[in-house]
Amino acid sequence: MQESPLQRANRLSTEPWQQAGGRSSGVTGTIASVREIWEQRRLLRLLTGRELKSRYKDSAGGFLWSLAKPLTQLFIYYLVIGQFLGAARGIENFAIYIFAGLTIYTLFSEIVGAGTGSIIANAGLVKKVYLPREIFPLAAVGSALFNFAVQFVILIIASIVVGTLSFGPQLLFGLGALVLILIWGTAVGVLLAALNVYLRDIQYLVEVVLLLLMWASPILYSWQQAAAILPQWLLEIYVNSPITLAVLGFQEAFWSEASNGVPLPHLAIRMLIAGVVGLVALFAAQRVFSRLQGDFAQEL
Repeated sequence: MQESPLQRANRLSTEPWQQAGGRSSGVTGTIASVREIWEQRRLLRLLTGRELKSRYKDSAGGFLWSLAKPLTQLFIYYLVIGQFLGAARGIENFAIYIFAGLTIYTLFSEIVGAGTGSIIANAGLVKKVYLPREIFPLAAVGSALFNFAVQFVILIIASIVVGTLSFGPQLLFGLGALVLILIWGTAVGVLLAALNVYLRDIQYLVEVVLLLLMWASPILYSWQQAAAILPQWLLEIYVNSPITLAVLGFQEAFWSEASNGVPLPHLAIRMLIAGVVGLVALFAAQRVFSRLQGDFAQEL
C-alpha cells in the first residue's frame, strides 16, 4: 500500500539526519572527498568517455581531429616564427623544440579550459543527483590526457625520426613535467570550476589568460632569451613558474640532449619544489570547492 504524503513526512521526521555530501573541514574533509570519488570511479570513467565522444560526435575524422590544432600551430609557428623571423637559426631542431613545448602546454590548457566550464556544462546532473562534484573537472582531466596521449605519440615518432630522442635519465624530466602539469592543472581547474558557477565571466577570462601564458612560456623562444631582457626579480618568477618548468622539463627530455640545449640550473630541484607547492595548492583548491559546492544547484 502506497503511503500518503503526510505518512511519508511523518516517517521521514523520525529518520536520523543525513547530510548529503557533508564533509569535514581540513585534511579529513579532503580524505572524505577522495573516498567518495574513488567510490564513483566508474561514473568518472563514463563521464570521461562521454566528454570524448561528444567532442567528436558525428565527425568523420573522430579523434584524429585532436591532432589538427597542435599540428596547425606547429606548422604556423615553425614557418612564421622559425623561418620568416629567424628563430630557428638560434635553436637546433626547432620543430621538435616547439612541439615538445606545445604538447605539454596543451595538456595544461585543456585541463584548465574544460575544467572551468565543467560544472555548468553538467548543470542537469548537478541539480538532480548528488555525487561528488569534483568528478566533473576530473573528467576534463581524463579527456585532456587522452588528447595528450595522441600528441605524445606523434612527438615520440618525430623525435626518433629527427634523432633528438635518446633513452637515458633525462627522460625523467618528461615524467616530472607531466606530473607537474597534472597537479597544477587539476588544482586550477577545480578552483575555477567552482568560481565559474558564481561568476560566469571567468570562463572567458581563462581563454585570454591561457593564450597569454602560452606566449609567456619558453615554447617559441629559449629561456636564455627571456633572461637577457627580464629584470632579476621577474626572471626568478618566470623560471620558477610551474608551466615554464614543465615546458623546460619536456624539452630537456625530448630535445635538449641532441640539440646543444642549455638546461636551466637546478631544474630538477625547482620542479620538485613546484610539485610540493602544487600539492598544497591542490589541497587548498579542493577545500574552496567543497565550501562553495553547497549552493551549486541554486546558482545553476
